[in-house]
Amino acid sequence: MAADVSNEAVLTRQPSWPQVFSGERVTLTCEIVGGENTKWVYEWSGTKSYIHWTYNDYYFFSVLESNSRDYMCRGRRIEDLYSLTEWSKAISLSASHKPQALLNADVRDIPVGGSVTLSCSVNQSSGWEYFWYRDNKSSEPLSKEDAAFRSNGRISVSLGGLYWCRGGRGDPVYYTEYSEPVGIRKNETKAVLILSPSWLIPGTSVILNCKVQHPSVGWKFFWYKTVPKVSGNYSYELLPGSTSGTEQDSYIIHGQTHTAGYACRAGKGDPVYYTEYSEPKFVWSGDLHSALSLTVNPDTVQHFHNDFVLLSCGENSSERRLSRYSEDGFLEHCCRWGTKNGSTRNVHGIRYGTVVYWCESGSAFSNAVNITGQDDDDGIILVSPVHPVTEGDSVILGCKLRTENVLSDVLFYKNDRLIQSDARGELSIPAVSKTDEGLYKCQYSGKESPQSWMAVKCK
Repeated sequence: MAADVSNEAVLTRQPSWPQVFSGERVTLTCEIVGGENTKWVYEWSGTKSYIHWTYNDYYFFSVLESNSRDYMCRGRRIEDLYSLTEWSKAISLSASHKPQALLNADVRDIPVGGSVTLSCSVNQSSGWEYFWYRDNKSSEPLSKEDAAFRSNGRISVSLGGLYWCRGGRGDPVYYTEYSEPVGIRKNETKAVLILSPSWLIPGTSVILNCKVQHPSVGWKFFWYKTVPKVSGNYSYELLPGSTSGTEQDSYIIHGQTHTAGYACRAGKGDPVYYTEYSEPKFVWSGDLHSALSLTVNPDTVQHFHNDFVLLSCGENSSERRLSRYSEDGFLEHCCRWGTKNGSTRNVHGIRYGTVVYWCESGSAFSNAVNITGQDDDDGIILVSPVHPVTEGDSVILGCKLRTENVLSDVLFYKNDRLIQSDARGELSIPAVSKTDEGLYKCQYSGKESPQSWMAVKCK
């Protein structure tokens, strides 16, 4: 029989949380009171084997829900096989299901220039530290550079996105389940520029209006001209009188003669918080000028869908880019240049609808042209000049099927008013005057072309 040893075995555990969870690591330590100067081996009850001996006074394992049981220990002197202490008092371990962190937000919309506070908690047990994640919960936890840590369970964020959190405790760290995600929206104030007119009218000023999505008092407005960057999009240069911003949300440009791009943004506060730049808007001129010009061949506004036209930005087209603006408001810089018969040009397929084309260099804009694509292969198109016609010059308007010109019985309209309805197949104007400027279309055999503007310029 085993000899009784008067030393008492005392079992403790770490961590000492009142509640442990499935998968959490627990370390049991067996202390033999008064036996510090004696070498012991230790027997453990409640472990995975019926008899479990160790030469260390500790035993660690990961608790599973199926491990729920009572644990005890006792000691035996190494030199005496029968010198056993009594069993220690039992420690009951019952593993609960891994908990899930709970994430709350005070608000879901980040105010302009501000932040929102997120709170993470684990309702079961204690001792948790909290780890935060944005956009992808498998990413690295957020650092102090990503968010302002208010306390162990609270952070302030100024970036929109999906956020998660989870709790962790112990060494090695035992993690809870991730919280459900919370979506945070950044209240992005973007400026919107409204420009009028879109096409330059001689003697008429260009008016810019800048609007913010969430207007309030205190905004100042900053006005810019756009400068093309062939390798990128645009840079912005402040317009005169706009360095410190204006209290008025409008800006007038006098004497504009060529195609130009503009943008705006708003700012408030000290230091100034700026909105994003507005999308660039353009005022277009149809006049050709020597510095940078866009030419079109065939020289007509309307084409059938998928027809090809030759677009050229002059002798140095390879150093310039072709830009286009569709009627749905989509701005695109496009098209590689090729060389044919010594001339640099772009062979471009026509898309449906009306598109404005122009050329851009590193510092300038060319004239602009309207190109309209007819999507009905059985329809007709108006043959009219793509560039403004000079007063006194002659012009001939025609009507064309996809396969041939219409030579007779064509009706011509100006500003929706019938102006020619005889057997002729073309409309001839021997000497154009300013009164001939307007919207033209043609009809033939029940088919009607789209309308196109014919511009007239002074000599």
